[in-house]
Amino acid sequence: MHIKEGKVKPVALTIGIVGLPNVGKSTLFNALTKNTVLAANYPFATIEPNIGVVNLPDSRLNRLAEIFSSERILPATVSFVDIAGIVRGASEGEGLGNQFLANIRDAQAIAQVVRVFDDPDVIHVDGKVDPVSDMETINTELVLADMQTLENAIPRLEKAVKIKKGNAAALEEYKKAQKVLEEGHTLISQQKEAGLDFSLLKELNLLTTKPFIYVFNADEGVLGSEEKQQELRNLVAPAEAVFLDAKLEADLVELSDEEAAEMLEMSGQDESGLDQLARVGFSTLGLQTYLTAGPKESRAWTINQGDTAPQAAGVIHTDFERGFIKAEVVSFEDLDAAGSMAEAKSRGKVRMEGKDYVMHDGDVVEFRFNV
Repeated sequence: MHIKEGKVKPVALTIGIVGLPNVGKSTLFNALTKNTVLAANYPFATIEPNIGVVNLPDSRLNRLAEIFSSERILPATVSFVDIAGIVRGASEGEGLGNQFLANIRDAQAIAQVVRVFDDPDVIHVDGKVDPVSDMETINTELVLADMQTLENAIPRLEKAVKIKKGNAAALEEYKKAQKVLEEGHTLISQQKEAGLDFSLLKELNLLTTKPFIYVFNADEGVLGSEEKQQELRNLVAPAEAVFLDAKLEADLVELSDEEAAEMLEMSGQDESGLDQLARVGFSTLGLQTYLTAGPKESRAWTINQGDTAPQAAGVIHTDFERGFIKAEVVSFEDLDAAGSMAEAKSRGKVRMEGKDYVMHDGDVVEFRFNV
């Protein structure tokens, strides 16, 4: 598939990692990026937000590369932004207050790292390990920051509405959101109950409208107990929970794939916490991948669930969407079973789809277009 120079529209996934100081954020981030960012045993070791791009694990790409003799494999990616440790009063500018808030605003989801490990050598900022209290501290700071945003925005919009230049429906939504925050709730947790229309709040980029993922940084006591994990899951439901040991994750990335698999097995896990986190991030944001393959590369492309074939084509190149004619589609499973495109075609598994086709995760596609 030859692509001439022009615009591409990548769907990026950026997850902001937040947490109190000394919960293992930087250790986790080191593992995520295989880079060493400063992980020190004192608050504010992380000053600048560090950005790491990690691959979304996808074994289907290896199989495609085998079938098409591809020279290289390009998985979908997830960007993680490591944000300075939040402390009580951050929304008022305590610690590195406003700086962390600006960095979170750019992320599409928030991964909150919560400490559930015991280690007398790593001081806890509040002197004790208490996941419930830690989560409340962070949520409170995010809620307070959003309240501040709305307190500034509402009077401005009220003036605009008075002179018929503002959006009255948005003003009503702002006030509804303000009420939810005043009751101490995040907006995403009350979206359905309060009937909030996030599209009307969009331009304020409110922090608590973002989906949350809770990352419990745990030791063997929790990782080996389904019961303890379930208790923590219940605390954060309906948000997703991921359980990992940040120190173990940092060790795993130094090992070969075989050694890492062996080490995971010894610790009773079949998937690394980082792979889980990337997967959960994808599903939390309603994303999926489709695949393209040929002698040059086998590649995964990120799209939104529910995207049509022309929208999916546009992620490769805007010309593909504009001049879309049709898409040649085979499911990965059918292609895998057939072993080649020729065999998949002879089995009747390859279809021609038009503009209304809604993409499925794992579709292997070649687009036909004319510009």
